[in-house]
Amino acid sequence: MAYRNKTYVAFDGDNDMRYYNLLKAWRDNDNIDFGLLDAHDINDARDTSQTESIRAQLRERLQNSKVMLLLVGENTARLTRFVKWEIDYAHKIDLPIIVANLNKKRSYDASRCPAAVLDDNVYTVHISYERDIIKYAIDNFPDEYRGNKKEGDAKRYYADSVYKKLGL
Repeated sequence: MAYRNKTYVAFDGDNDMRYYNLLKAWRDNDNIDFGLLDAHDINDARDTSQTESIRAQLRERLQNSKVMLLLVGENTARLTRFVKWEIDYAHKIDLPIIVANLNKKRSYDASRCPAAVLDDNVYTVHISYERDIIKYAIDNFPDEYRGNKKEGDAKRYYADSVYKKLGL
């Protein structure tokens, strides 16, 4: 079994790459406390590869991850080729999912969120795309997820209390 310490970032590669790149810039900036162990560093999944070959690479990344960070932009709900598959596979391997809204909405956004994370039986946290809240969620949500899964409490979680703890 893989050592699961990475963060798997799923996003619309055609439209939201700048947000993924900003996560990496925060990580690489010595003046910012943002430790992202990026699962994308494990291997290369080339866009020119066959779908099943890409999925094999994505599976390896997901299996080495402790959490999925789903960046939800304007078009994310309509993505079915890989993002939906990534979400479904995360559910299959019981990977906690943090939904970060690129429009800065601090809760579930029905108009943009992919259907695969809309189920009330799926325990997810919905936050805004802000550095401090993303860091807090990555650092804390996996343990909370595991604790609540043991109690059988699957729900959509809104991060109001987290924002208060951070003074946001």
